[in-house]
Amino acid sequence: MKRRIIMSLLLSTVLVVTAVLAGCGNQNSDKTKVRIGEVTRSLFYAPQYVALEKGYFEEEGLDVELTTTPGGDKTMTALLSNAIDVALVGSETSIYVYQQGTDDPIINFAQLTQTDGTFLVAREAVDVFDWNALKGAVFLGQRKGGMPQMAGEFALKKLGIDPKTDLELIQNVDFANIPAAFASGTGNYVQLFEPTASIFEKEGKGHVVASFGAESGHLPYTVFMAKESYINKNEKTVQSFTNAIQKAQLWVASNDAEAITDVVLPYFENVDRDILISSIDRYKQQGSFATDPVIDEAEWNNLLDVITSAGELEKRTEHSELVNTDFAEKSIEAVK
Repeated sequence: MKRRIIMSLLLSTVLVVTAVLAGCGNQNSDKTKVRIGEVTRSLFYAPQYVALEKGYFEEEGLDVELTTTPGGDKTMTALLSNAIDVALVGSETSIYVYQQGTDDPIINFAQLTQTDGTFLVAREAVDVFDWNALKGAVFLGQRKGGMPQMAGEFALKKLGIDPKTDLELIQNVDFANIPAAFASGTGNYVQLFEPTASIFEKEGKGHVVASFGAESGHLPYTVFMAKESYINKNEKTVQSFTNAIQKAQLWVASNDAEAITDVVLPYFENVDRDILISSIDRYKQQGSFATDPVIDEAEWNNLLDVITSAGELEKRTEHSELVNTDFAEKSIEAVK
């Protein structure tokens, strides 16, 4: 008799737990899943993490899964193979795919960052920096053909410095190893993203003396993009996604670096809070975070100039071929 009672109680418990789990599952059953692949984990992408942490994607009926897919090549491969739905990566990758020939082009639909995100770090601090100090120096740069290197070279040329002849340019160090190479003594100057630049300053390994973002001008540096076929089949989802990004961009624009840091902190648990604040403040001060998702034609043309200058563009790919501003423009109207 006792065994029957126990079995009855166990069965009741299983039914209750099953019902609870089913109820929990149903809470998101009405949400559309979207898989994002980000090219790297970076403070440069703070508005994306704000959209996640503030629940803006959920408000728009989306269940977003974020994966870091290190490197532009890996991110684009993931998108082309349908391992992800949306890629957060530099617009140049969509151009490279298009130039190779495709019947399903990658369309840029929402901009996240609008400047280069790198800073020039020197071994010694200077009161007033002169870019001409780079002439004759050893410069530890980024990967050839990548946006950081192309935008960096573009900025140098605007300043009257030829990267190929006026300095000793090192480009054979993997992206992940560049900070360690500089810390170990390679180069007089290095091109670094935040928060690495601020960490180097705190540890006395280097000093930020200039910004490539301030010199290279506005361009669609990091953009959300998807296959044209995905966008055509999921217009409502893409619109909801873009609305969430616009909400985050407005929130970032109206809050200081300290408030932003407190929201994105879970994504950078191994970085000191004061370093995060310093890094985000630098990006805010130079206007790196786009305040709306629109990729305008002037920015796109600046991007094409950067890639052409680097010798990586076979022919100019017009704004109308790879950019769709409809979702971004509608998000500005929808989100106030």
